[in-house]
Amino acid sequence: MKLKGRDFLKEIDFSAEELLQIIERAQKLKKQKKNGREKKRLKGKNIALIFEKTSTRTRAAFDVAAHDQGAFTTFFDSSSSQLGHKESIADTARVLSRMFDAIEYRGYSQSAIQELANYSTVPVFNGLTDTWHPTQMLADFMTMMEHSEKKLQDISFAYLGDARNNMGNSLLVTAAILGMDVRLVSPNSLTPSLEIQNIAQGLTEISGAKITITEDIAQGVFGVDFIHTDVWVSMGEDENVWSQRINLLKPYQVTTEVLKLTNNEDVKFMHCLPAYYDDSTSIGKKIKDSFGIVGVEVSAEVFNSKNSIVFYQAENRMHTIKALMVETLS
Repeated sequence: MKLKGRDFLKEIDFSAEELLQIIERAQKLKKQKKNGREKKRLKGKNIALIFEKTSTRTRAAFDVAAHDQGAFTTFFDSSSSQLGHKESIADTARVLSRMFDAIEYRGYSQSAIQELANYSTVPVFNGLTDTWHPTQMLADFMTMMEHSEKKLQDISFAYLGDARNNMGNSLLVTAAILGMDVRLVSPNSLTPSLEIQNIAQGLTEISGAKITITEDIAQGVFGVDFIHTDVWVSMGEDENVWSQRINLLKPYQVTTEVLKLTNNEDVKFMHCLPAYYDDSTSIGKKIKDSFGIVGVEVSAEVFNSKNSIVFYQAENRMHTIKALMVETLS
């Protein structure tokens, strides 16, 4: 399937076959890079990177992936562009698409990236919005495929924590597209919107996916192959929500006890990072001082255990983003 010229704004814009095509390309590119046989398919291409939200993995992945393929990147943050301040999103898109071959956007509003794509004449990639995180999904599902001997449709995974954020939405919908067994385990007040749930349920009729949304941790994690989680307070949220969120989500922390509830000694732990598992960061220290807990969404024991594959997952951000650019630009 030819994907050249396509935007990548959210997972539901792509079929299962198209998502797997990008992942398969990533697997090939990863192997070629390891063997020193990678071909530069993006020579002369220029890619604009717009970051309204801070980033480590997404920016590094786009930069390294572009460089490996012979392309160049230009970085814009909220203080170095006029986007949304002195210049409209539409005009920014018109300008950048005359100078660049693709535009990556990482920010708050899904409507903003949609408007950017509407007025751009080059592909637009979603590096993260409050609603969707599609480039993360490519890495997550590639990582699960690498760390399981099962067929993709036979893999089961659970997501614990705040499930109404971009990670909860994207994991639910992507699994529904690909026909997998996905469980969202969270308080009822923190489940995805009915709109997102209805989209996922509709996709199951095509793919045969199995969806479980439950408050019951033991039921949600039993027998799964992978457990995912994410931070409990997202970028842009006020810090005063920490107290409420910790009280609500403390039972959903991924601990060794939760891993045991899976009845699977080989269950793997995944996290899109950064993770608050100790007090070595300023936020981790503040949480310890304010609430008397060390480790938030995951314990240090789990994060640093043999079950943890978070850094394989982080590396695959680069390989999958590279594959996305190769498929849509070369």
